[in-house]
This record gives sequence, C-alpha cells and structure tokens, in this order.
Amino acid sequence: MSAWEKLYSKRISTLRPSPIREMLHVIRQPGMISFAGGNPDPQSFPVDLFYECASILKEQGKDVLQYGTTEGYAPLKEFLCSWLAPRMGRSLSQDELLITTGSTQVVDLLCWALIDKGDLVITEEPTFVGTTLTMHNHGAHFLTVPCDAEGMLVDQLPNKIEEALSQGKHVKFIYTIPNFHNPLGCTMSLERRKKLVEIAQKYGIAILEDDPYAYIRFEGEDLPTLFSLDDSGLVIHACTFSKILAPGTRVAWAVGNKDIIRKMAIFKQGTDLCTSVVAQALVYEYCKRGYIDEYLPHIVDHYRKKRDNMEECLRKHLPLEEVSWVTPGGGFFYWLQMKTIKTADLYPKALEKKVAFVPGESFYPNQNGGEHELRMCFTFASPKDMDEGIKRLGEAMRELLKK
Repeated sequence: MSAWEKLYSKRISTLRPSPIREMLHVIRQPGMISFAGGNPDPQSFPVDLFYECASILKEQGKDVLQYGTTEGYAPLKEFLCSWLAPRMGRSLSQDELLITTGSTQVVDLLCWALIDKGDLVITEEPTFVGTTLTMHNHGAHFLTVPCDAEGMLVDQLPNKIEEALSQGKHVKFIYTIPNFHNPLGCTMSLERRKKLVEIAQKYGIAILEDDPYAYIRFEGEDLPTLFSLDDSGLVIHACTFSKILAPGTRVAWAVGNKDIIRKMAIFKQGTDLCTSVVAQALVYEYCKRGYIDEYLPHIVDHYRKKRDNMEECLRKHLPLEEVSWVTPGGGFFYWLQMKTIKTADLYPKALEKKVAFVPGESFYPNQNGGEHELRMCFTFASPKDMDEGIKRLGEAMRELLKK
C-alpha cells in the first residue's frame, strides 16, 4: 500500500478521471486517426497575427509581467464589456465580468460558490463530460433531462424540480450548452430558451449557460443568449477564446450578476490568484487591433468546410440503415446513434483499424446510457484522414452487422 493512502481526503474515493484525457495514450498511437478529442485545427490558428501582438511585452512588459488582479486584466475586460454587448443584450459593467483560466474554471468557481455535497445540478443528457466531472468532484448529484434536435426538453423540468424539492433536495443550478451542443450538435430553440429562463426564475434556480461554440455558426441567425432573456440576474454566461483564437491562451470569461461574480472571484483568489496576465495582454492586443473580428470569419469558414466534409464522408462510408445523426449548424461535433450496434463492441474493433472516437457512455452524468451512441469531432482531422478514418469506421460497423 502506498504511503499516501492514509493521507488522502474522503473525496478521493469518488474522484472520476476524464475518459477523454485518459484516451490520449491510445489516440497518440502511430497511424491512429482520431475523431475523439475536441481539438481545434492548428491550421486555423492566426499565428502571424498573434505573433505581432507580442509587441505589447516590449511596450508594457513591466506591467504585463507582474501579478495581476484576480478579476482580470482591465483593458481586456473593458474590451469584452463592449464587444459582448450584442450577445448579452446590453453593455456590461466590469464588475459583471470575470476573466478565468479556461471556461472549465467558470464551472469550478461556480461550484465552489454554490455546491454543497449532495446538492443537485440539472443537466442535459447527454452532456459534456469535462464539466460534469468538475461538478461531480465538488459533490454534486445530477438530475438529467433528455434532448432532441431543438435542445433540452424543458417541459420536463417543472415535474422533475417539484419531485426533487418534495424530497427535501436542493437544486442549485441548471447547466446547459444551448448552441451547437457538445456532444449532440443541436441548438436550443428560442421558445425553449424563453421557457427555460421562466422556469429558473419561478423556482429561483441559477442557470449556467456554457457557450463556447456560439461564434462558430455555419448558417442561420444567432439566437438570443439566455443571459439576454433574463431580467432576474440568475444566468451566468460562460465563453472562451479557445475556439475563436486558440486554446493555448487559456483565457475565458464569465458574465453574471455582480454578487455571484464577486464570490467566484474570491474563490479564484485561492485557486490560481489570477489568469496569466501575459496571456490576457496578448489576447487584448489581438482584439484591440481588430484581429478578432477580422480573422473569425476565416475560422468559421474553415470549420464549415470541415463539417461539410464529415457529412459527405459519413453518408459515403457508413451503413445509413444503421446510423443516424443531427447535422450540426456550428460547433465541433457529430453525435452518431446506432440502432443495433453496441458502442462497447464497436470501440475495440475501431481501434484495431486505427480509428478513434469517444463512446457515448462517457457523456451521461449518472453513467446510465449511451450504449449505442458515439461522438465524432470534425475539426481536427485532415480531409484525407477524415475520409480514410470514416471508411475504417464504416468497415468496422459492417463487420459487426454481419455477426
């Protein structure tokens, strides 16, 4: 027995690792074509433009290389308060915005502020495993709501909430990914957005609106954010530069009522003190020069072509009588649903053929579901690898169908 065993906290016994991160050793095998990780394509990174922004280190290095305020680099916050106004429905004040180290930190800080062990979080099912792992590790339990092509089935919420309250449980917040859902690829309709906000206001439950893919829209018009539809201050909106610039910046933000933002900032003081000032300053310089608006259409067009290519490859190589999906209008992911093939059978066979995906079970917070489902990321693989990888996946499916 390790000398550490007697020193571990009680929560170690319930700790869950990320199944996607645990897959990295498999994904990195020679010859493997991976649709597993949700990585942006490095070819989309504005390397030259971002490099130009390093001039801020020469000009303001004595400030930029110093400790920063926990709430965030003031020039970047000022820019975001204005730039976000169209989506937020109004201009923001700086005390309504917190810069974080990645958008997962928004989830972490909100859990520190709201979650006691055994409290309930309402989530879509399936949903992004990275954030539910954070909630789980804070002691949250999950009340789940299924989805269709228009997002969360919000009509089911009142009965589920009433039942939980009648059992003396505490429902703290609703977690949703309204745009180009991870992993489902669907987008919540305007009618359901309005109803979700109404239900949250009726019961006094917060909403965490996780919106990392909002700016990666391939067609159609933007729908109002939940934050813009809420006049009660119960919505916390989270977004990130990871998808619209580069994930290596680790710069994201939370928007919300100044009281909850202040509480989250206090917890951040004891978590990482502040998000990298160097990273924030570089991102600010990029934005200030207008590059964020100038280059973003190139990123969107790049991923639109990738989405179209995956759609073509799926239709070309997979057994369509067995597999169905919703074509995503943006974001990074396809969610494949199979009629008879079990993902547990498909996954090892696919790996034998050197192609990887994420099994559907990983995205069910209560670990109950996804036996015939899988997630495919279309942003990372080259067109050639995408065609070959999906061809291999189709071969694996057909071999199982013959059994």
